[in-house]
Amino acid sequence: MSVGDRASLGLYRAVRGLIAGLAALLFRMRIEGAKNIPSTGAFVLAPVHRSNLDFALVAPITKRRMRYMGKDSLWKGPKIFGAFISALGAFPVHRGSADREALRRCIEVVERGEPLVLFPEGTRKSGPVVEDIFEGAAYVATKAGIPVVPVGIGGSERAMPKGAKMIKPGRIVIVVGAALEAERPADGSRPSRRATHELTERLHKELQRLFDEAQVKAGA
Repeated sequence: MSVGDRASLGLYRAVRGLIAGLAALLFRMRIEGAKNIPSTGAFVLAPVHRSNLDFALVAPITKRRMRYMGKDSLWKGPKIFGAFISALGAFPVHRGSADREALRRCIEVVERGEPLVLFPEGTRKSGPVVEDIFEGAAYVATKAGIPVVPVGIGGSERAMPKGAKMIKPGRIVIVVGAALEAERPADGSRPSRRATHELTERLHKELQRLFDEAQVKAGA
């Protein structure tokens, strides 16, 4: 590992520790099922999405550095800011680009053995129902032959709902589900629509179950 890589990883760990401390203080945050996170190899972490806080809240789930998609415009400002968010696991995707380009970048990340965070609902939603989800998480997992780990986050919408500018302290509980294994084509070809669709349906059901459980435990 190069000096730059060690510095980048050190920064990530420092910020992760800060997030964990603030989450414990503000939200009495509890994480259940962390043992379901693979200790090695790539995987797709697939959380529900009800708040802007969710990106930060999932960081303490594992000590491993996870990767996130970010708008490429974030890297067009001061170089030091781009270096900072890169160290925190973000990688640029051109906003408005074709979905296949974003998925290609995601597959490149997991093929390097790095964990990737993808929110299957796409954008922040509201309410107790996990509605239709996108197939991107299942496609990446199936294409790369890696597991998808579903995550329910209870209480984050109450803490900072869509449109809110301030954070409201309150209980947050994260429930990590068992990894869902993807069916990878034996010949390494493009995953079938059936395999991707079936994994998406399994993920959808698990997300709803875990979200319900997390909400109850958070008292939300």
